[in-house]
This record gives sequence, structure tokens and C-alpha cells, in this order.
Amino acid sequence: MPGHRGATHQGAGSQGTGHPQAPQPPAVPQPPQAPQPSRGPQPPAVPPSPPAPQSATAPRPPAAPRPPAAPQYPTAPPPPRADPTGAVPLPPPVAPLAPPVEHGAGTGAATLAVLLIGPAGAGKTTVARHWAQRRRVPTAHISLDDVREWVCSGFADPQSGWNEHSEAQYRLARRTCGFAARNFLANGISCIVDDAVFPDRPVVGLGGWKRHVGPGLLPVVLLPGLEVVLERNAKRSGNRRLSDEEVAAIHGRMAGWYGSGLPIIDNSTYDVETTARVLDDVLARAIASPPSW
Repeated sequence: MPGHRGATHQGAGSQGTGHPQAPQPPAVPQPPQAPQPSRGPQPPAVPPSPPAPQSATAPRPPAAPRPPAAPQYPTAPPPPRADPTGAVPLPPPVAPLAPPVEHGAGTGAATLAVLLIGPAGAGKTTVARHWAQRRRVPTAHISLDDVREWVCSGFADPQSGWNEHSEAQYRLARRTCGFAARNFLANGISCIVDDAVFPDRPVVGLGGWKRHVGPGLLPVVLLPGLEVVLERNAKRSGNRRLSDEEVAAIHGRMAGWYGSGLPIIDNSTYDVETTARVLDDVLARAIASPPSW
């Protein structure tokens, strides 16, 4: 029956529309999703620390210690002006250079320029140094033999013969000693020089010493006996030791100082200390009555 067929066709199509539905495209398969890892229990959140209480006036950090102030030193005095004579001013001595030895009244604190004369072996260098060390005031000692031997290379030894070279070096040493003595005296320091000065030889006579040191020079002769001089010379060494013939010849020429008016000390039986004391007494008399020479 026609009505029955229509009903059957409607039921085969879309319900309630009467129109056939368009075919649906097949679904695209989705890739399987990876399983999400399970999260463990989360730690509880740390509560924020409470703010520090604010005081009315916050304390200040301690101040860093100040470095110690640099010490203040006194300023040095201006340098003294150069003296045309070559004198070098020295500060006053704080203490005596050597313990004083009482030699009676003696020369006291007088500033002196002394020339101690004597042959080789008379002990003039030892006595001069001993006297200078034991004065109560600053006193210098200069040995002409030491100054001559400052010339190391080319030293003209007088023992090898007195010639123009040995004489030139002797004159140079005497001028050097005279300059040093004047410089000491200009600064208030006494000075004693020892040398073998001959009375019959103008080249090594007193005139040169008086010219280089000054007219206030006080010469004293130290002249023991020949036997004592020979014995002392035998104890020497090096170029300071002379032959017995040379010692005897020099001693004989030194005898010319007798009758010259210069004070002479025979220290044949004196030790160094006694000779230095006698020398101080002789110089004290020379200050009161200078010898004419």
C-alpha cells in the first residue's frame, strides 16, 4: 500500500525531518597523551619574618678609630755659613772622650797646639796619644809618620834614601798635618803633632811647622838615652824599624837641641804615664813663659 511505503521510507531516513542526513567524515585518531607525573605533597609555604621593630632613633655604627697622628720633630737649624778658613763648627761635646786624669794644675782647659819632637824609638807617638786621651778637654793627636803612609802606591820611604820624592811627600804630609791642626784649633780642640824634627836640617826644621800651624805652636823635645832608643827600636816591625846605625845617627843629630832653648824631657826612666804627666807640666810652664825659637 502506498501509505505504508511512505512511512517505511521516512523511518529509514532522519527522524522528524523527512530529509536524508549527509554522511559524517571519519574521526581522526588522536595520539595518546603521556600520563602526567603525580606531584608529591607540596611543603608548606614559609611564613614571612615579621619586620624588625623600628626604634625612634636607630643606633649608628661605631666610628672607625683614627690613625695616630704623626710625631712632630723639631726642624733642623739652618746650616752654618762656610768659614773662609775651612773651619768646620762642631757641637759642644756631651761628655769627655776619656776619663780625666788629674795631672796637678797642668795645662787645665787651655787650647794648645803642641809639637812633640824626638828620634825614632823615643816613644813620642805613644806619649802624645796618651797625653791627648787623658786631658780634661777635647784634644786631637796627629802623627806625621801615619799621614806620610797614607800614600800607599808610590810611597817614598826615607829609609830608602832621602831624595826629591821623599822630600816632596814629607812637605805634603806636613802641610796636611798643619791644615788639620788649624782646623781643630779653630773649633776649640787642642792638637798635638809628633815628628822627628832635626835642628840642623831646615827642610825638616821648625820653620815649616810654625808656618803651617801658627806662631802659638809649643815645641817640646823627647830625648831618652841611646841605649833606651835602641831597645825600643828593636821591638818595632815593618818600615818603622831602623838599623842600629841609623838610630845612632839620628839620636846624635837630635842632641843638637840642647842649648836651643826648647824644653827637653829625658824619659829614659819614665813610663808612658809619668812621661805624659811631665809633658803636661812642661807645657804649663811654656804657656806662662813661651820659649823663643
